[in-house]
Amino acid sequence: MGTAGPAKEVMSREEADRALERLDAEHEAVESSLLALQDHAGRRLLEGARLTGTTAHRWARAESAITSLWNGFEAYSRTLEQARELRARRRWPSRDDLAELTRLLRGTLTVSGGALAGTPGASLTETPKLAEEVTLGRLVERMNEWYAQALDVVAAADSVWSALPARIDLLAAELGRVRSLAHSVGVRPGEHPAADDLERTTAELAALREEVVTDPLAFWTSTGGSGAPGGGRPDTTRYDDAARTLEDVRREIDAVLAVRQDAETRLMTLRDVLSRADRTLAEARAARGEVLAKIAAWDVPAVSGPPTALQEQLATAAEHRRYARWHRLSPLLESLEERAEEELERARAELSAVTAPLAVRAELRGRLDAYKAKVAQNGLAEDRILIERYDAARRMLWSAPCDLRAAEDAVLRYQRAAQEALAQRQQDARHTAGGAMNMGAE
Repeated sequence: MGTAGPAKEVMSREEADRALERLDAEHEAVESSLLALQDHAGRRLLEGARLTGTTAHRWARAESAITSLWNGFEAYSRTLEQARELRARRRWPSRDDLAELTRLLRGTLTVSGGALAGTPGASLTETPKLAEEVTLGRLVERMNEWYAQALDVVAAADSVWSALPARIDLLAAELGRVRSLAHSVGVRPGEHPAADDLERTTAELAALREEVVTDPLAFWTSTGGSGAPGGGRPDTTRYDDAARTLEDVRREIDAVLAVRQDAETRLMTLRDVLSRADRTLAEARAARGEVLAKIAAWDVPAVSGPPTALQEQLATAAEHRRYARWHRLSPLLESLEERAEEELERARAELSAVTAPLAVRAELRGRLDAYKAKVAQNGLAEDRILIERYDAARRMLWSAPCDLRAAEDAVLRYQRAAQEALAQRQQDARHTAGGAMNMGAE
């Protein structure tokens, strides 16, 4: 370390004391930062790790910055120590003492180029200068830059190593549990997509862990606008994708396990639903024959046959259960349950469509009898026209086969005649009541 030419102005005793106080505080702060960096868990891990890629490149630069930081700190310490010793000689320093203090505290130091290597932005292949002149103030600025550069790498790597490897290990352990369950229910690679997903996720987690351990900074996302060392967060995208895939597989395996537990009950329910659908169709076929015999001039739809395809699939499902092929039984049961309910609804709809003419005939019979009772209540039971129209409608409705459309027209004719007769009866009653009131008034 050498010195440059003297400073332009000699410091006073008070100025020298204030400068020493400030430089002592800066020295203490730099020393604390150096010791903290030296003890940082991330730095120790980086020094002992086999690094690749981005991390290897940035750690090489960070190590250079740390070396420069220590070298610069030693030069700073030596100069400051000389200044302290000089100031401690006399309570009232001489003019020569103050000139020497001014040279030490405000002048430039000639520092070897190696002490200033690792400047942020400099190339690692750049040939360092043999010597460089720098003031104590500028040296402190450089040391702060080296510290920030090194801490940024150390803190980021430590954050990634703290966040990802342990989580990957936990996920791998969970994956092993799910794989064991999958094997127990027959979910195996090449036979079930969920097992293939497990194999791919296993390989992905192994590769991810290796990459995270050797190149943690490849999984670091810097926070935009943040100038603080280590500002950012670990990039967990690949881990999150693997976790979601495993969760999907776990749900699939849980569904297969649930099938194993209640397969017999679900099969019995399916048999019952399909049996009810078959009975309903049989009832519809019988009802169709009855309708064709009793109702004429009416379009009666044909009835479909029994659900033989579903019965065959139900037999396949029972075979899967017998041979513990749970992974095949699970989707088949879900499909069968949905289609069996649809088949039952279809059978009920066909029965309703076939028996619709009988329902229409019953409604017409009820309407005819209701109007007959109403006519009788109003004293029109002996009305000849009403009797004739009632008898005509009744003969049609109770004949076999019944011409339903002609019978409906006959009921409507009787209904209109009854309404007209009732209206006339009410009008006559009002006239009679009005005449009686007029006679009373006279």
